[in-house]
Amino acid sequence: MVTQRRRAPTTQFQGSPLPTLRCANYWCPATTSQKSLMKPAIDPRTRDREDEEDVPKDGSAKRQRSDAKAPLTLPITPSWYDAPFPFYRRPAELGHFSLDAQRCYHGDARQLRYYAPPPTEGPSPGFDLRDGYPDRYVQRDESVREGLEHLLKWIAQNRKQLQTEDKGRPLNADFVTWRGHLTKVLTTPYETQDGWLLAVSLFHGTLYINEVETEAARRQREQRSELLKELSYMGYKFEQYMCAVTPDGTPDPTGMVNTNEGFCTVIRTRLGTHSLLFSGEVDCTDPRSPWADPPSCYVELKTSKVMHSPAQRKSFYRHKMIKWWAQSFLPGVSRIVAGYRGPDGSIVGLETFETMKIFQLIREDPSCWKPAVCMNFCAAFLGFVKKVVTEDNPKLVHLFAWNPGHPVSFTVHRDSEHTFLPDWYVEAFSTEKPPTPRIPD
Repeated sequence: MVTQRRRAPTTQFQGSPLPTLRCANYWCPATTSQKSLMKPAIDPRTRDREDEEDVPKDGSAKRQRSDAKAPLTLPITPSWYDAPFPFYRRPAELGHFSLDAQRCYHGDARQLRYYAPPPTEGPSPGFDLRDGYPDRYVQRDESVREGLEHLLKWIAQNRKQLQTEDKGRPLNADFVTWRGHLTKVLTTPYETQDGWLLAVSLFHGTLYINEVETEAARRQREQRSELLKELSYMGYKFEQYMCAVTPDGTPDPTGMVNTNEGFCTVIRTRLGTHSLLFSGEVDCTDPRSPWADPPSCYVELKTSKVMHSPAQRKSFYRHKMIKWWAQSFLPGVSRIVAGYRGPDGSIVGLETFETMKIFQLIREDPSCWKPAVCMNFCAAFLGFVKKVVTEDNPKLVHLFAWNPGHPVSFTVHRDSEHTFLPDWYVEAFSTEKPPTPRIPD
């Protein structure tokens, strides 16, 4: 039987104490001194640090040009990135937006839900995750590739708070993307099954990253079995059991599960020398959280099958927890609440994981994943992209491809099907002081 709300013990992280979640200026395990954390991440081709001159003296995020010829591939080998944890600034929420039942954008928090778990004492929750399937289920059309559209709408509406003094660079960010795209990059050193394609365009000094569906992913989506469809529904149903529409409300599991709906946070942070602006969907906020401000007050909700042996838990930590960690660590979500489902689809127990303490659960397994490797690789990938993509042109796309067992490579596409920055967005940022942009419905 799974113990409800089992809390991870407080231990050491790679020989050093864990910092508090509300650290002043960085959000990372304290593996070394703060001074060394603030240095750029390693370059896997030379294993040397980037020159200090690559960091703007005024602290701005201006892109640095390099005369060195861009490498053709980026290696993946985890040992190349096994170095001290790179500097990662504590994520700050700049804003948020909502997507309604028809997947329409709203620049407000109307879809925010509130964490309302069952009592910690007493019997298992017994949530029936099969209830309502498929008659009370509206599934988003996954064949519609939305790209960065919703995030770009938020940027266009909030451009004043993103402005820089550089007239040629209207956004104070090196990279704009979705959290999910960065999650795939983070977990790449340990991924053995699924490859990815990421399209990148440089526009007014900012690099935009957009995922392109691979042929393998398309086939997998189109041929998804009924069992996998039901398991996907169960994850959304679990959220319905755990969330209320008001801070003091109670969950209502009798309603429709509509995966078009969503609440998204917009995050600004910095990894090494790379300033990031990204958005990700948030399951709920905890109105009673000890960390009152977002994103720390947000809670990620997950489901997994119940485990009956140490071997099953070890496999869970090794293969599933890495994605859970990456997804929550990037935007600064402090907690993950897992619901363990039995064979009949009911929840038999709950367990809470603190994001900043996840690594201590797997640190005794020498063949397991390491957060520092993930973050160092991500920093190296972003540096690789900066070296490759140097022509400022929204119609020019560099397509970065990776498959297990191979390095990251890229191809160049001009005015192709892979162009993803919409015309309305390019026009809105193509003049020094444009009128209020007309954002599509």
